[in-house]
Amino acid sequence: MYPTLVELGPVNVNSWGFMLAIAVIVSIFGVGRLFDREGYNKEMVLDMVLIMVICGIIGSRLAYVLVYDWQAFLSNPLMLFSLQDGGIAGLIWYGGLVGGFIPFAIYVYRKKLDFWLLMDMFAPYVALSYALVRIGCFLAGCCYGEVTSCSLGVVFPYLDDLPRHPTQLYSSFINFILFAFLLWRYPRRRFTGEIFVFYIAGYAVYRFIIEFFRENLIFYGPFTLGQVYTAGLFIIAVILYLLRRNTGHSN
Repeated sequence: MYPTLVELGPVNVNSWGFMLAIAVIVSIFGVGRLFDREGYNKEMVLDMVLIMVICGIIGSRLAYVLVYDWQAFLSNPLMLFSLQDGGIAGLIWYGGLVGGFIPFAIYVYRKKLDFWLLMDMFAPYVALSYALVRIGCFLAGCCYGEVTSCSLGVVFPYLDDLPRHPTQLYSSFINFILFAFLLWRYPRRRFTGEIFVFYIAGYAVYRFIIEFFRENLIFYGPFTLGQVYTAGLFIIAVILYLLRRNTGHSN
């Protein structure tokens, strides 16, 4: 594992933050190209991505505190702003999704932009960014899987000496495929909003399956907290698909 890539005096470049930075840069470039194609001012992309990333991290941290550290938060509210290990500890993706979506929706509303078209343009690069950041998780040694005897097992030395499923790399691989599919589908979409709905459905299916291999702390019966969330997310995706198929205009 390489939680710290470079040490420059008092400044440490950690792997998770580095991969997040790459994801932001790639997304700005990629979404900017789609903005050009659709006749939008691509200068807006930088503002939108930065706002979503910042608010997404805040939302991720808040969700983690509410789910895992509620009692500690009540005794020390300032812990909300404490990110350990370069920002990898204490973040939940679902909180980031909501935290990033809210300012995105506000921005689109104030600028009077086509909400569903923009969702379609951003969706492939959300998948790509997720794939890149999961590589950062692997390098940092977080979000690991359960102990396994299969040949794919990886030892995370900061945890123990047992081989575990490298679920971070599984996640990256699947989301790279999801990104490629969404980008291919974008000019072929049947209605606006379809690419975003496909992303939500694809993520829900992938995450529900990967949870069987991840190390988890919270269960509801036989299912993990992540599986409960993603089941709800998949239902939302199906409902949105049916609504947009009937009301969204064709590409």
